[in-house]
This record gives sequence, structure tokens and C-alpha cells, in this order.
Amino acid sequence: MAVLGCIADDFTGAGDAASFLVKGGMSVRFYNGIPAMQDTPGSEDGTQAIVIALKSRTQKTGAAVEDSRNAARFLLNQGAQQIYYKYCSTFDSTPQGNIGPVSDALMELTGAPYTVLCPALPVNGRTVEAGSLLVNGIPLHKSSMKDHPLTPMWDCRIDRLMEPQSRYPCFVGDRPEDGAAPAGPCYFIPDHRNDGDGEKIVRKYGHLSFLTGGSGLLKPLARMWSEKIPGHGRIPESSVSGPALLLAGSCSQATLKQIAWYQRLQKPCCRLDPGALLEGRQTLDEVWHFVEAHACGPDAPLVFSSDTPERVKEMQKFGAEKVADLLEHAIAELAVRAVGAGFTRIISAGGETSGAVTKGLGFSSCLIGESVAPGVPVMVPVNRPDIRLVLKSGNFGQEDFFGHALSMTSL
Repeated sequence: MAVLGCIADDFTGAGDAASFLVKGGMSVRFYNGIPAMQDTPGSEDGTQAIVIALKSRTQKTGAAVEDSRNAARFLLNQGAQQIYYKYCSTFDSTPQGNIGPVSDALMELTGAPYTVLCPALPVNGRTVEAGSLLVNGIPLHKSSMKDHPLTPMWDCRIDRLMEPQSRYPCFVGDRPEDGAAPAGPCYFIPDHRNDGDGEKIVRKYGHLSFLTGGSGLLKPLARMWSEKIPGHGRIPESSVSGPALLLAGSCSQATLKQIAWYQRLQKPCCRLDPGALLEGRQTLDEVWHFVEAHACGPDAPLVFSSDTPERVKEMQKFGAEKVADLLEHAIAELAVRAVGAGFTRIISAGGETSGAVTKGLGFSSCLIGESVAPGVPVMVPVNRPDIRLVLKSGNFGQEDFFGHALSMTSL
């Protein structure tokens, strides 16, 4: 039975979490959405940890809390002895944000007397110092992520961000060893500047039934559990034969650089233009013909809707939600057509993009393999072991990410 259960607030964040659990030595089963209560991972998987991807980052608060509770109940029913609530390492600056309400609800459900807030991932430059969240040493609200379209960042102080969201107090620093902290549920915000700090946090707080944070704690947490439980779980092979399709919808600086790298190598690229799609000057059939034309070629085709913030703002004149839905539907449809045509590798950049792809493909459960980049694992659908998915958050991966993902997944 799984001993660790992780609830992630979006799809690529769940893949991120799963990859670090694998790096820490655990075998992981991934679910896109809350499984049926009777859905039990097969004993042949040797599943030691379960990760559930929700949409609680941007859901309305009531729905986010209810879904998180139901996910936790499923995990506890599977034997999980510890629940980890994984949220984005850029936190959430809105007073109506869901991190506080969800954390409160899960702390109450698990009966934890207190827990930590630790949205750090040092390997990707996200650190916590003196209660402040930094990105490559720059305060969050002054970084390139300050203008995130869904969760804009107006402050870097985690305690100030939590104050309007949570019913419980937050304290910067570690829990006092002498027990001087207030009685009742509360949060502590320890420094997490490097991997050594992560190890210390796990040693001090790893006994708790409920923890919260980014992915930075998950590798040392998995190592702690691996030392306690017998046996080793199965890690699936990363490579497979067959053609690949690259898809990108994120407008992050990292993804834009990755697209530019692929274009500089004169690889086959096709841009989805929302204005042209809406006006009929570009059709999905035309884009699919482009994909088909390169299916057997030496280089995988890349279809992208990613664009600069200025162009995105210009396109939103058609309606921000309408444009987002149009592009997500188009990319998901391309993934579905590709798998139906024999493509065996789908590599996607962007949280909403990747969520749309997996929803379209209907892959609700995956086994987690090796990582292409920190926080970006190869995923193998349980019901299609011939398929490999690489689904990354927009901000993750180096400039040559697409090339590395193709190389790692190809036989």
C-alpha cells in the first residue's frame, strides 16, 4: 500500500511533485483528478506514493477545498500515512487565494497540530529566506513572474500572503524546540535556501501527518520513507519507438526561449494563431496536415500558441477566456489525432496546455519514470504502456529542453 499521498494544485505541478518522489527512491502512481474510492493501484506496480492532480490553483475556493478533502480521503483510504499538499513555488498573491483555505482544511482533516509552508525548489532557483520567497535571489514580486495571468505576485512575504487566506497564524522561522509556540493549529515558515536546508526540514517535521510546500521537500521526504519501507517499486522505461509531437502553449520566458532554440535549428514549426483560427484564415485540418507531413521525417514537428505578453494582450481583444479555450481545444485535438495516427510520444509545454492534452487523451492514471529536467518526468499511461508523455510547467527546463526530451524518449 502507498504510504505517502500528494495532492497537487495543478497538473504540471503534480508531475513536478511525482518526479522528485521518484528521484528520492519511491515508485509513484499519478492520477489526473480524484480516482474512484475503489480504484486501488495494482500490487504489481509496487506503488509507494500516489500523486493526485487537481485544478485547485484557480478553482473557486469552495470547490478547491472540497476536491482537496476528497482527494485526501482517497489517499488515506489507500493507506497513506502522510499527506503532502503541493502548490506552485510561486505561491498565490491574491487575498482570495486557495492555498490558505485548502491547507487549513487538510490540517484539520489529518489532525496535524501544526505544519510548514515551504514553497521552495532550490534546483530551479526558488528559495525561502526569512519568510520571503525569492526567484534566483530576486523577491518574487520583482521577478519576471510578477505578472502571471492567473496568480499575479504582489508580495514575497509568505506570512503576509497567508494572513487574508488562512484562519491560523503563521510564524517566520522554525518551531521552537522548547515548545513555546502557541497551542492550536499554526504554520511555520523555515528557511529553505538549498538542498541541505530541505534535509533539515524533513528531519524536523517529517513525522507530521500533513506537510505543505513546493517540490523542494519531496526528494528528501521520499528518501526518508524509502528507508522505512521494504522493497523497491518499478520505474518504467523512458524510451519507446515511434514518432513524436511537440506542443507548446505556455507564454513563460523559459518556453519562449525553448521554442526559439528549436526554430534556430530550422526544425519544423507551426504557430497556432488564435485570430486566424477564429476568422477561418487558419484551420485545425491545415495544422494537422503539417504534423502529418513531418511524422516520418528526421525531426519532430512543433506546434505552438506561445507568444509574447504584448501579443497575448492583443489577442485577448477576442475575449481572454474564449481565446484560451480555443487554443487548449486545438492543442488537445492535435494530441488526440496524433495518438490515433500512431504517434507514441507527446511532449507538451505549459500547465493548462498539458492538462488539456491529458484530458483529451483520456489518460487518467500514469506511472512515473525518469526526469527529463528537474520537475519534468517521463509519464507512462497505465492503459497505454506504449505511449510516453512529457508534460512540463512553462517555467521549467533549459533552452534545449525539446531536444533533450526527444533524445531521452527515443529508442
